[in-house]
Amino acid sequence: MSLDGTARLRSVIDDLGLGSVFGSRTDTASACGCTLSFEDETLVLDAAECDGDLENETACRRTAIEALADREAARILVRSNGLERRYDDRGVELLGSAGRFIALLGDRDERLADAAARDPLSVAAEVRTRAGAIADIGIESGLIAAATELEGHETILPSTVGLTIGQYFLDRTIGDGARLRDLQSLQTGSEARIYSRPNDVPRYALDVVDTALSDRDRQRLLEGYEAIAEGVVEGDRAPSRAIESVSDGPADPLLTTILTKHTSGYGILEDLFADPRVTDVYVTSPVAANPIRVVVDGESMPTNIRLTPSGARALASRVRRTSGRAFSRASPTVDATASLANGTGIRVAGVTDPVADGIAFAFREQPADEFTLPALVANGTVPPAVAAFLSVAVERNAATLIAGTRGSGKTTLLGTLLYELTPDTRTVLIEDTPELPVEPLQSVGRDVQALRTGTGDGPEITAAAALRTALRLGDGALVVGEIRGEEAQVLYEAMRVGANANAVLGTIHGDGADDVYERVVSDLGVEPSSFGATDIVVTVQAHRTADGRNRRLARVEEVVVNGDDIQFEPLYELEGDRAVATGRIDRGESRIVNQLAGPTEEYAAVRRAISSRTELLSTLANDGRTSPRAVATAYADRDDEPVDTDHGSEIPVTDQSGETLPVDRSSKPLAIDWSDE
Repeated sequence: MSLDGTARLRSVIDDLGLGSVFGSRTDTASACGCTLSFEDETLVLDAAECDGDLENETACRRTAIEALADREAARILVRSNGLERRYDDRGVELLGSAGRFIALLGDRDERLADAAARDPLSVAAEVRTRAGAIADIGIESGLIAAATELEGHETILPSTVGLTIGQYFLDRTIGDGARLRDLQSLQTGSEARIYSRPNDVPRYALDVVDTALSDRDRQRLLEGYEAIAEGVVEGDRAPSRAIESVSDGPADPLLTTILTKHTSGYGILEDLFADPRVTDVYVTSPVAANPIRVVVDGESMPTNIRLTPSGARALASRVRRTSGRAFSRASPTVDATASLANGTGIRVAGVTDPVADGIAFAFREQPADEFTLPALVANGTVPPAVAAFLSVAVERNAATLIAGTRGSGKTTLLGTLLYELTPDTRTVLIEDTPELPVEPLQSVGRDVQALRTGTGDGPEITAAAALRTALRLGDGALVVGEIRGEEAQVLYEAMRVGANANAVLGTIHGDGADDVYERVVSDLGVEPSSFGATDIVVTVQAHRTADGRNRRLARVEEVVVNGDDIQFEPLYELEGDRAVATGRIDRGESRIVNQLAGPTEEYAAVRRAISSRTELLSTLANDGRTSPRAVATAYADRDDEPVDTDHGSEIPVTDQSGETLPVDRSSKPLAIDWSDE
């Protein structure tokens, strides 16, 4: 070995301030109080008398190295006072190579063997200067290579840390060249940092408050956890009463919050979704090998968190318990909703063996039930004029499909349009995973009945069966949370024969009317003539802005049927960042506007209704009256401009040159028989 290499290694030791030893918080002569065991390929140390930091606890480090002299391990886990430290990769390789060095050295050099158990780095530096059998053992054991690998690293024994009851591990290393981009304090008491990294995506680093507790507070937390686990304390206030039962005074609010998170909550997810910028959390299998990823303002990035396999199983158990849905090898997928401890709603999609290598999840924050159409106008998602057109169309029973890609805001827009139905309209909702605002609608006096669908196993019914049931639950609007299977044929057949005489609304994956038509007709098997029962296709998009990821309404297209030919004509489309009118309505060319007119109304009357509705929605948005209660109150007094059937008082319809055009009212162009057969 070169003297230059030895100098570099000694420089590493000196730079880290280790002197002749690794690091010493305990006297080298002190006996280690750890008990050790092997769990499969993991060396487990239970350290009751220290914090379990092998880089600084010399006696504990010696215990680990001597154990590795007898048996190899892929990782080391140290448990100490409610915390767990896990050592992987280069840390385990260094300690493991020191153990192999001791085993191979035998009784050749007792001083060197003793030193290797205490301070393998210094021994590696010494062995590099030796020749003969000692040098060969240094190479064969891997000690020299492991020590050399540490050159340039700021931490000799990097570890990840977690709370024993948390079932996760945090990586607190930052990485070379990382720069702090953002810091956010969370309501849970934790902190979230985003680091920019050269030639890599940013990293989301969570500093979880759990791991910063004092030994005394952590002990109280564990005792409170045991009180709940053993049934000593029960009920809705169990976390607070459990902490109080192990404290000298009132329950500490922070300890109560942490205990709630790990007993009745969703663990580390509570911290991640406490960040208002986080919309999605992905847990990829195998969980121990992959960091949790998050989407922050539309930007996907890895976190410094990894779940343990038991943590993934605990999440799966909680999803089963709260959703009532099976999730096992026999039923390896799940789609459900859940509520976090802070009330945030999330949608859960999960997979497990045999369709995946273990348990994996995708969690998505559900939009707040407070969204209404005026709220979308206020936040710029939907322009007032477009919102007014949709409001009038839905109120007058247009068959409307809302299209978009995943996460584009389809369900949010659909939920807001349900408030646009007249208050006396009975509405039946069909969903496999509850996402639409049923309770908020009911709370403002709307007659809403929700039907929950599933795979057809057990007590659940299919979406197609639910749709047939809905048609017998009373006349009213039909709402399908997502059209994606055999229910499409049932829905369109009902629309075609006029089995439902009110509004039909639903969402579907697709980008624009042409894409939706292809999906419905080619993929879902609906006859082209039946698709003609659709009146409007609304497309929404997710897009990036300087402020992050936002959503917008991109297009509104009407369905035009001419015999066997189906065409799509844009009524509103993007111009810059906002959807604007194409002029088709103003020119008197819109067939859906003509169709929306009542028996005694003219085309111009619908235009006046849209104009009046634009003013109303703009006023509500500007005044901040966007809550369901405020909107319902305003809509109770909603009275669009009275219709004047005198053609002389109509709003003039002109072409692009300004010439007045006649309006053809001879027929309603969309030939749908809404009457009962």
